[in-house]
Amino acid sequence: MGTIHLFRKPQRSFFGKLLQEFRLVAADRRSWKILLFGAINLTCTGFLLMWCSSTNSIALTAYTYLTIFDLFSLITCLVSYWVMMRKPSPAYSFGFERLEVLAVFASTVLAQLGALFILKESAERFLEQPEIHTGRLLVGTFVALSFNLFTMLSIRNKPFAYVSEAASTSWLQEHVADLSRSLCGIIPGLSSIFLPRMNPFVLIDLAGAFALCITYMLIEINNYFAVDTASAIAIALMTFGTMYPMSVYSGKVLLQTTPPHVIGQLDKLIREVSTLDGVLEVRNEHFWTLGFGSLMGIDIMM
Repeated sequence: MGTIHLFRKPQRSFFGKLLQEFRLVAADRRSWKILLFGAINLTCTGFLLMWCSSTNSIALTAYTYLTIFDLFSLITCLVSYWVMMRKPSPAYSFGFERLEVLAVFASTVLAQLGALFILKESAERFLEQPEIHTGRLLVGTFVALSFNLFTMLSIRNKPFAYVSEAASTSWLQEHVADLSRSLCGIIPGLSSIFLPRMNPFVLIDLAGAFALCITYMLIEINNYFAVDTASAIAIALMTFGTMYPMSVYSGKVLLQTTPPHVIGQLDKLIREVSTLDGVLEVRNEHFWTLGFGSLMGIDIMM
């Protein structure tokens, strides 16, 4: 028989623990700015979804999904702040840095699922193209573009900033880089802006807004409603192509794979360790990325 506790404190529910951790993050003044942008994001997304319904434009819907992705990126930024506040525990001896990786992976995968949904809806619209009302199409485009750019330039999102630099370039970045090299050959002063490669999030926002402006002009001039569906497909493909390299990079981190850029250096270090006095061999070595920018490793020396 164990000790009977008459007034044992009840276990806190999952939502109670979540609320407690949220209060911990909200107590930091750096989080107030993110929470403010999150509230503005929800308001802006609500208006954009209503305008998508009134205009019947699937291209504007595809572009609105980028605003929803901004909300995911703000949540990722909050997770990053929470990770910095938490210390390693006996259950999580390596800390909580992998939550940042998981948040980036989930955000990019959800953005790709949204792009696939747009592609599916666009394929159905090609069979029966509805009429597009352009009354709020251009307004919605500039509202979404302004908010997306303002959010990215105002908030330093460490996880996505690291992934956008470390992941391989998307096909959109590669094509723009080729055009930028040609343009910078004519105007060298633009090299600091367009080279070595543009921010993928800024690039997709500008490219999507350009596609919607072309859509607006063609519908206004020729009532060519099919261009709305074509623009939606283009925005969806750009979204998928931009998010896919980041999903692959963060997925490899979650799978604890060895970063390719350090394999050569690790092999050299292991050979040097094998030459030390008393070391016969090094076996079962494994090195992986714990979080963004932190490398871990274990091995057995005999």
